[in-house]
Amino acid sequence: MAAIKVPIPDNPLGHTLVHVLDTDRGPVLIDTGWDDPHSWDTLTAGLEALGTAVSDVHGVVITHHHPDHHGLSGKVRDASGAWIALHAADTEVVLRTRSAEPSVWADYMTTKLAAAGAPDEHLAPLRAARASGRMRTLPGLRAAVPDREIVHGELLPLAGRRLRAVWTPGHTPGHVCLHLEEAHPANLPGSGRLFSGDHLLPGISPHIGLYEHPGDTRTTDPLSDYLDSLERIGRLNPAEVLPAHQHAFTDAPARVRELLHHHEERLAGLWELLAEPLTPWGLAERMEWNRPWEQIPYGSRNIAVSEAEAHLRRLVKQGRAEPVPGSTPTTYRAL
Repeated sequence: MAAIKVPIPDNPLGHTLVHVLDTDRGPVLIDTGWDDPHSWDTLTAGLEALGTAVSDVHGVVITHHHPDHHGLSGKVRDASGAWIALHAADTEVVLRTRSAEPSVWADYMTTKLAAAGAPDEHLAPLRAARASGRMRTLPGLRAAVPDREIVHGELLPLAGRRLRAVWTPGHTPGHVCLHLEEAHPANLPGSGRLFSGDHLLPGISPHIGLYEHPGDTRTTDPLSDYLDSLERIGRLNPAEVLPAHQHAFTDAPARVRELLHHHEERLAGLWELLAEPLTPWGLAERMEWNRPWEQIPYGSRNIAVSEAEAHLRRLVKQGRAEPVPGSTPTTYRAL
């Protein structure tokens, strides 16, 4: 087994770790990387360095639908005839995104951000992009439709290997970790190895934002999903974790405890901020990020507001906050 560092263009994460798992029917990829010519060249060169070729790939198992994981899946399938497997909840996102007009997403995003308290100067570029048709250039609009469904608790049909799917929603509704139920090659203590995607990373917490889409009537709670999923992974106690970013690591239960503590601390800090009623945008402006709010790029601010809303949902569910009745845009206050 090996990992190929497939670059993500213009992204501080740097690369996606595409893991290559040998099976009796040929190599299977865990994720594929961003759809970019340099990324494709890196992936194919990495396979050749391992003594194989992209045309030999038997299957592609995707941890979640994001373009730095699923972006090159279609090209791999075209080059090899490989099957692509994804959890049904993320396949639904792929199908929905492919079928919706980009203008629908632009209108939805504009409405959502306005309701969250975004100022007019933030909404203006989105309205301009919608009017000019530039929304058609966004990544992930034409992601490959998978051939197979990953089902929680089931072994994937990999000849000669035992790879079990563990559904871990939170980062996306259909995120999965993949538990290789085989003795660790270095005999490290624990239960096999875990391909953790973005769910469990050694040095950062993944983005947890809202799942909703245009026309959706459901009210999701992604942060609660994520925290529950973390505890599920902690109980597995894998000998080694093989994430999609950063580096491999051990002692998954300790990392799970760190992340649970991090989110409890963050929720407590947000609860204190809500002593003054705030919109989700206002809360995002005051939250602690990896740089000052003034330096956060436009697109990342949208992601930050979605993360603020996910934390607000959790606080409301816990009875620690509530929306202020009649407020427009909606403001929240601590209880």
